[in-house]
Amino acid sequence: MDNRDITPARVRGILARGVVATTALAAVVGVVAPTTALAAPSNSAAAATTIGTDETQRVSAAAVVGLDATWDVLQRSDLDFLQELWRKAREGGERYEAVRMAAEEAMLSAAPEDHVRFIVTGIHEAYETDKKREQEREAAARAQRLAKSQALIAVGIPSSPDLLALSDDNFVRAVMKHDAAGPEVKAAAAAALAGDAAAWREFITNGAREAHQRDVAEEVRQLQEKNREEAQRRRELAARKSTAALFNIVPSDAMLSLSDDNFIRELLRQAVAKDGPELYAAAQKAALSSDHAVWREFIHTGAEQAYKADAEKRRQQVAETNRLQLKQLTASLNKTGVNPWFVAKANKALVGTDEEVVAFLKSENQYRAMRQSLQPASGKPAGFFVRQSRVDANEAFVAPVSGTGKQTDREDATWVVVPSLAKKADCYSFESARDRGSYLTLKGLRVVAAPHDGSDASAQAATWCARPGLSGTGKSFESASQPKRWLRHFAGDVLAAAKDGKNRFDGGKTFEQDATWKLADPLAP
Repeated sequence: MDNRDITPARVRGILARGVVATTALAAVVGVVAPTTALAAPSNSAAAATTIGTDETQRVSAAAVVGLDATWDVLQRSDLDFLQELWRKAREGGERYEAVRMAAEEAMLSAAPEDHVRFIVTGIHEAYETDKKREQEREAAARAQRLAKSQALIAVGIPSSPDLLALSDDNFVRAVMKHDAAGPEVKAAAAAALAGDAAAWREFITNGAREAHQRDVAEEVRQLQEKNREEAQRRRELAARKSTAALFNIVPSDAMLSLSDDNFIRELLRQAVAKDGPELYAAAQKAALSSDHAVWREFIHTGAEQAYKADAEKRRQQVAETNRLQLKQLTASLNKTGVNPWFVAKANKALVGTDEEVVAFLKSENQYRAMRQSLQPASGKPAGFFVRQSRVDANEAFVAPVSGTGKQTDREDATWVVVPSLAKKADCYSFESARDRGSYLTLKGLRVVAAPHDGSDASAQAATWCARPGLSGTGKSFESASQPKRWLRHFAGDVLAAAKDGKNRFDGGKTFEQDATWKLADPLAP
């Protein structure tokens, strides 16, 4: 290859701006502490011949994630077969999240017995975790729909699938705008909308019903001045309707006219015990009593207390599930060492409120937390980061970028570190924070920020495999499309260089230093 092709107009532009390109070759005067070492490349000769599992075990493992267990797949080494399972789990998204993370942990190990253990038992254990999570997600979704249905019944709004399918905030708006909502309900809804997600859920779970009770109480108070007997009848009727709403029941006129004990028995007959175990148990206890005061107490206050106990248990279960999911995800990413900012933000969320955990788990927030900036691990040249140049066909280069500089400059030096487009284990792609869909990609031996066209070749060219830093610190990234070539900065350029190559940017005394990187906090968070 002609070395003259590796000297772009951009270098001249850098020189013209007074940035001396040779500073990119400055000697290392200090290094950061070593990070956790990653597994050796999966294409090693030893790995390629290691088979410690039989066909039955592999077919069983493949069935978990729906992998087509062809003859070719079954003949691969344990590590290569494990990688096929990982790819399939990754394609399955949230459904196989625990399987994917367990596979990644196994692939980070260089011990063949860990690969065998995952194929034989690990994948099945992880899938049980995934199934449990799916059941918990479904239970949480049912609970959310149930709470909305109960709120509608309490206020007197006809339920519909469209209403129940609304997001929490839009559901609150719908209740606020409905003609059946009284002044207290409307005021409570407005106050909830001024708050956060927790305020919306509290309105749905308790606020709408309690506000409606205040509306009814005011109506009864006004009526009492004219007709004390009718006011008492309205009060009792409202208590029964409110209690029935807790059971997700719209009571008929006939049901409302039953005696207290028979009203409770009818609630039990129509209720679903699993929707509110504390509420159901309290109703059973009241129904078994022969004391009129016990029946009345349940209808007026006891049902409400039991319902809130159920709601609090559901809230705690969901919160525990969310925290466990985030802890496992954080632990998995911490082992790779390529998303330290994500780990730091996740750990901060974990010591925060339940709402902060929920917010962090949103896909868009997780994606943003994958941002990092790449700088030489040696810290030399000081303040230099990998960025793209829009005036030079989006070629990548190293240049000084300030954390207080222009937003566009900081975005050009910020990359979203995502699982590799080529679906290779222990490999990653660096997506531009400014141009979503563009990745650090090999074009010849030069690195550019280029859009992924969907082809295998494009995916391979945009995939970089993380290895322990060649200089003993940080991380080094080997090209997936051109193995044994490493992401390197040289005279201001960012290239794929070989240790023993013949190009002027290959090898040299500073090769290992120049091919070792630090995943720094993103310049554009």
